[in-house]
Amino acid sequence: MENKIIYLDNAATTKVSQEVVDAMLPFFTEHYGNASAVYSVGAEAKGALTGAREEVAKVIGAKPEEIYFTAGGSEADNWALKATAEYFKDKGKHIITSKIEHHAILHTCQYLEKQGYEVTYLDVDEDGMVRLEDVKAAIRPDTILISIMFANNEIGTIEPIKEIGALAKENGILFHTDAVQAFGQVPINVDEMNIDMLSASGHKLNGPKGIGMLYIRKGVKIRSFVHGGAQERKRRAGTENIPGIVGFGKACEIARTTMEERMKKESELRDYLINRLEKEIPYTKINGSRTNRLPNNVNACFRFIEGESMLIMLDQKGICGSSGSACTSGSLDPSHVLLAIGLPHEIAHGSLRLTLSAETTKEDIDYTVDELIKIIERLRSMSPLYEDFVKKQK
Repeated sequence: MENKIIYLDNAATTKVSQEVVDAMLPFFTEHYGNASAVYSVGAEAKGALTGAREEVAKVIGAKPEEIYFTAGGSEADNWALKATAEYFKDKGKHIITSKIEHHAILHTCQYLEKQGYEVTYLDVDEDGMVRLEDVKAAIRPDTILISIMFANNEIGTIEPIKEIGALAKENGILFHTDAVQAFGQVPINVDEMNIDMLSASGHKLNGPKGIGMLYIRKGVKIRSFVHGGAQERKRRAGTENIPGIVGFGKACEIARTTMEERMKKESELRDYLINRLEKEIPYTKINGSRTNRLPNNVNACFRFIEGESMLIMLDQKGICGSSGSACTSGSLDPSHVLLAIGLPHEIAHGSLRLTLSAETTKEDIDYTVDELIKIIERLRSMSPLYEDFVKKQK
């Protein structure tokens, strides 16, 4: 394993697959025309744009004309929330979301609160699951939008989206889901699940960075987000990022056609990893739902250690993961998700998220766990808290 990088941070970003790179390259140098132009070089770009839109739509059972390309998931989240709030402000100013959303949702909600909107942030259970009765209880006559993520980016829990969508529909409320982590990873059907708007991002499924999309159900009247030209059916101005869109389309085609076998393989490896961690590292807690969980996500807390130190030591062994304790961002607060599921600060600080890909092997997992055992033993041997704990146990 010497000098090999074991990349287990696929929830943060993924490697662009070679097929995606090959599909994109001609659109930088050969078919470089503006898709809005009338001449043939522009028509080639327009044709590629149309084809990619069809591929993206197929992943969620949508119509191509319901897909609007954006610069990523964060922009799509901002668009869904801000444009809905603006369009329906005369009907009401109340929005429902959860405490474990991505910051693209939470920070947008905080911005809207400053504009006079009211936001209900729903609690979740210890698995990170939103309770349907809480959604129901939060609905008011002035509720204009419910936004609940499809699957959590940190702990992998998949939310009861179909049921929340049905509740929203019954009450005539728009329903948005941030599906950035779930898109192309698990089956999604916007009609069956009563989803009105959905955000996704290319770089989470072996596509390029800087490209995403917002699905807006036909008939949903929210305003355009970027003003200027008539691109994206007059809803998002700006010359289209054709190479990015082509790459996103190709990544969607691959993700859709390989989803079943990938889910099976990743779920098996995920469960193998969880079993080894629980059996071989004492005082380990697995976070998130055991049953309703993304196939590639493992999130664990190891007591008496600090997440950042563990990440640095894993990196020295060529292993890439992430921690919910974001000291590097200038904040010593543990993850808002881990606190929301009821973990105390001192346990939440020792968290590790490992997210697999189709390329991850059993050997990669074994090497990672073997190294992790040594790292955690070493870190705990330096912890006075652990020393006291062990003495008390005796």
